[in-house]
Amino acid sequence: MIQTPGLLLTLVAFFLVIGPLVFVHEMGHYLAGRWFGVKAEAFSIGFGREIAGWTDRRGTRWKLGWLPLGGYVRFAGDMNPASQPSADWLALPAAERQRTFQAKPVWQRAIIVAAGPAVNFLLAVLILAGFAATVGVDRTPPVVGTVQAGSAAAAAGLQPGDRITALGGRSVETYRDLQLYVVMRPGERVAVDYIRSGRPARADAIFGRVTMRDRFGNETAIGRLGVGSGRIVYEPVPLLQAPGAGVRMVGSILRGTLDGLGQIITGRRSLDELGGPIRIAKVSGEQFSLGWAALVLLIAFVSINLGFINLLPVPMLDGGHLFFYAIEAVRRRPVAASTQEWAFRGGLAALLALMLFVTINDLGNLGLWKNLAGLIG
Repeated sequence: MIQTPGLLLTLVAFFLVIGPLVFVHEMGHYLAGRWFGVKAEAFSIGFGREIAGWTDRRGTRWKLGWLPLGGYVRFAGDMNPASQPSADWLALPAAERQRTFQAKPVWQRAIIVAAGPAVNFLLAVLILAGFAATVGVDRTPPVVGTVQAGSAAAAAGLQPGDRITALGGRSVETYRDLQLYVVMRPGERVAVDYIRSGRPARADAIFGRVTMRDRFGNETAIGRLGVGSGRIVYEPVPLLQAPGAGVRMVGSILRGTLDGLGQIITGRRSLDELGGPIRIAKVSGEQFSLGWAALVLLIAFVSINLGFINLLPVPMLDGGHLFFYAIEAVRRRPVAASTQEWAFRGGLAALLALMLFVTINDLGNLGLWKNLAGLIG
């Protein structure tokens, strides 16, 4: 039976996920800017017309916009998308100009821009470290406990007691590593390195392809090797070691994100799997219905992906700014303002096109296009 969390719970969960993450991201920019003496004129959660706000004693306007799909910090002198000096900036008094974003050396501007994604990763590390310290970390060794008849493992000749050491050349430390690698590669042929009776061996396996359907009706194609774990080991992590465990888990999630992106680019995974705000809202409601722990884990996952996406070298994103700052650092002069302007226009067009595409995907995931086709037919 398919369960749905309902529209109200979905909206509440979406705001609980997106709101704090946007705030944390922009706060990273804001605090780094303050550290280097840059005045922030506005700190906004949401875009568009202001629905509530106040101005603090430093002259920063803190506000909420009516479209809660992001946010921004507008620093003094930040008069165009490419953050390039303009005639208006040059006309400012010297003391006031010194407190603007453009007046700072390139390394300070780079830190201010990178601080947003950095705190997204930091938040995820703290959340996952908290789970590691309180719930524990899966340390189950990658030892084959059972082999499913007719599976990829059986065809490759794997036997109970074999310890898998690598898949496709990537080292495997735990059974969880094995699972994460396999599920991302349905139908792929992969080299399996393992140890049997103290001797290393290798075999090729073609992972099975299984379509999984969860309680909410979501279907996902995953890979299947066909092995079961042996003795399950779940260990709590000492508090001082928890941050390190959090960092490793963030690294593992990032690697999975890169794997998925690479598979989409190479055509091994469907573009239909790309999702946007509507899908995030749907998943937020589903996870919230499972409890606070599931929602908090989702916040960590979305925070990692938000940090990663913002670091992509696409104009209009933080990574696009960092790309131009890197060129400026090498050339010892900024890229021409006209070049940056056109690049940022192109970046904006690309982002708008992507948003349109993922929105169409999300609506299809909700069954809208099938329902319309049924009505028309």
